[in-house]
Amino acid sequence: MESYLTSITKQFEYYKSLGDKTFSQLTFDEMLWQSNEDANSISIIVKHMVGNMLSRWTNFLTEDGEKTWRKRDDEFIDSYQTKEEIIAAWESGWYCLFNAINPLEKKDLEHIIYIRNGGHTVIEALNRQLAHYSYHVGQIVFLGKLIKGDEWKSLSIPKGDSSKYNQNKFSQAKSKRHFTDDL
Repeated sequence: MESYLTSITKQFEYYKSLGDKTFSQLTFDEMLWQSNEDANSISIIVKHMVGNMLSRWTNFLTEDGEKTWRKRDDEFIDSYQTKEEIIAAWESGWYCLFNAINPLEKKDLEHIIYIRNGGHTVIEALNRQLAHYSYHVGQIVFLGKLIKGDEWKSLSIPKGDSSKYNQNKFSQAKSKRHFTDDL
């Protein structure tokens, strides 16, 4: 279970880094781009993720993860005025998450927490949120790639480089490591 806590933390860090690397390639206007009026921009996806993170991770072990102060519907109304404001909000959400999970210990993992009165073990809640955030980060990355087109800098193994990447990996001795250790 100690390895689970290390692994889940590294997974969250990985998805945060994908968002960070996407934002670094975009302008504020690009972060506001929507394919149509009902579609979510990167800015709106960030606002939703931050609202979710602050609600879920504030007093994680002692209060329901859906806080009474959360206004979820407002998360889908774009209100950021600058790219810096988007990034500051993004950082505050992740700070809240890491502040909640870093102190967790093996003994906490079977503890029951609630989200909208639905009981989850801490493990189930962590897995639920990892899936939710990776889903939205995937949207952010896809939109970034769509917006940048040929100017997009790959965040993973670039097309055509798989053999080179694998050759490098297989040239290393076998060892226990997390896939994000080299990133």
